[in-house]
Amino acid sequence: MSKLAVETEKVQFQGLSIRSLLIGLIFSVGAVFIVSYAELVVKEIQIAICQFNPAALGLLVVLVTFNGIVSWIIGRPFLQPHEILIAYTMTVLAAMIASRGLMEKLLPALVAINYFANPQNRWSEAFFNHIPKWLVPFDPKGLERQPSSRYFYEGSDGVVIWEEWLTPLLAWSIVIAGVWMCFLSVATIWRRQWSEHEKLNFPLTQPPLQLIEPSNRFNLLRNRLTWLGFLLSAFVFFVNGLNRLFPSIPQIRVSWFLNEYLTDRPFNAIFFTPIYTSYAAVGFAYFLPTQLLFSLWFFFWLTRLQDILLSWLGYDHMLINMPLYPTRLYIGYQVLGAYLVLVWFFWRAALPYLRQVLAKTFGRSDIDDSNELMPFQVAVILGSVGLAIGIVWGIATGLSPAVAVVEFVVYLGVVVLVMARSVAEGGLMMTETSFRPIDLMRLFVPKHQLGARNLTILGFVDAVFTRDLRGLLVTPLLDSLKMSEKVNLLRRGLLLPAVLAMVIGFITAAFYQLKLPHIHGALTMYGYVYQGNPRWAFEDHISSILGQDRPPNYIRGFFIASVIITYAMVVARAHFWWFPFHPLAYALSASWTMIVFWFPIFVAWLVKSLILRYAGVRAFHRYAPFFIGLIYGEFFMAVVWAVHSLITRKPAPFFPWP
Repeated sequence: MSKLAVETEKVQFQGLSIRSLLIGLIFSVGAVFIVSYAELVVKEIQIAICQFNPAALGLLVVLVTFNGIVSWIIGRPFLQPHEILIAYTMTVLAAMIASRGLMEKLLPALVAINYFANPQNRWSEAFFNHIPKWLVPFDPKGLERQPSSRYFYEGSDGVVIWEEWLTPLLAWSIVIAGVWMCFLSVATIWRRQWSEHEKLNFPLTQPPLQLIEPSNRFNLLRNRLTWLGFLLSAFVFFVNGLNRLFPSIPQIRVSWFLNEYLTDRPFNAIFFTPIYTSYAAVGFAYFLPTQLLFSLWFFFWLTRLQDILLSWLGYDHMLINMPLYPTRLYIGYQVLGAYLVLVWFFWRAALPYLRQVLAKTFGRSDIDDSNELMPFQVAVILGSVGLAIGIVWGIATGLSPAVAVVEFVVYLGVVVLVMARSVAEGGLMMTETSFRPIDLMRLFVPKHQLGARNLTILGFVDAVFTRDLRGLLVTPLLDSLKMSEKVNLLRRGLLLPAVLAMVIGFITAAFYQLKLPHIHGALTMYGYVYQGNPRWAFEDHISSILGQDRPPNYIRGFFIASVIITYAMVVARAHFWWFPFHPLAYALSASWTMIVFWFPIFVAWLVKSLILRYAGVRAFHRYAPFFIGLIYGEFFMAVVWAVHSLITRKPAPFFPWP
């Protein structure tokens, strides 16, 4: 290779720098503190539950501004775009770990069972004997409301009994490390298939790239449409923030509930259907394919129409809810069938490539992996070891081998893959499913036959990992790997920053989120985190432990029907380009994500369809800055009001992504 070629190669591909790593660490720690306080103490603003979240965007704006000031002072660029991407990746990972990505689920789950146990619910009788001592900070052989759980929920003037928490945190860190190893493996292996072979567009990469790349940032900031979109969404939440401080100022409403207006049978059978007007969600959805947008809102409403139809036909007894999820039982099993077919399709479409990856692992392929997050051999081994850690850890806690295998294989091999695809292809701001692995087991074995020990441990594992998937860490990894192409960053340069952000995020969030409840008392903090998610699985399991579980037979029929329907949609889309129904949308139709975002998705579909039909593709691109501005305006105000609440202890306005 000539000297010129070598220099060109150096210009095109940049690696990790120490300053980007240090700045990323500083911003990661800052993100943990801001997110923890805003979400848990302030409560009104959930600034890091989304896959692309306001906390990360706000800190990215700070970073870009800081870089501009320093560059102006020293007379040359301080941070290059690839270095900003490294710091941003670390920031978003740490922010999500502090939120629903891990810590907001982990710590409450370890003590809620002890604090909320009482003679009436019989939790101590049903669960305590099956909990290993090293798994929790209280004594499972003791009574309800022991000091560790009481201090956590009622406060102790900030005094934490660290020795009681150290062992369970170390024990849980083992399985968390295994899960994160699988995330790194999935991001490494599936990036090329989805980005290069299937050409998915990774919609959530567009807003941060507009700030990271200097040319894009300049064009965006001088475009009047950008500022028009920014001012529109920012004005709404600025006024609503003032309304919380001064009630005499009128509020601009951003939520309605259709159930309040549908009061006559059979329409009153419709499940919870709000209208949240998130301008940011409209902005994100604008960049999605029109067919996918149509399918997303169409299949969401299909779930509601099924409720109405069943009620009209007199089958009201079927309108029972899916355990722990905001959907009907028969809909949840449709979603389960769709997931299994989609994962089969993902693997079948990627089979030639995955064979090369596997052959590379054994030295029998020359596929180039020099510009991947990790060598394919390392990724395959790491993923296999991570899965094995999860299964062995589950067995050590008390799960039977079969249950441990199903729990972690379905979570890591099915649910995580579909959720990652929902972001890479669907551009959804939040990842959430509608079933747990135990719901798949119920197709074959009633819950009570699994036994009290299995159900007890699943109560912990489901609360920490499988139930609330908002903040799934594999999606920002995939997005950052996609963005690395635009800023000439060697993908391997993201590996160390990602791992460090995970470690620092875990340690910092564990420390701070243990201090906060001991200062304020978790009972006064965010109710969903401390009194909802950590309790619901145990409330669901208690009747099966003390009695019997008899799932209705019709769930198998809906499951089989959804398998056939999803398979038919997959085949149709493979053969007919015009086929309008997307199977991914069917799988997501019952999720909390669609409950929150169906209306913004509908608005984006309507606006985009009209623009493309009557003004053309050029107009679509010309108006794009307006929709980018909508995202920035809403997220900017979320950060502003979060910081304001942090400083003044005053309430913040409601933002329409609960």
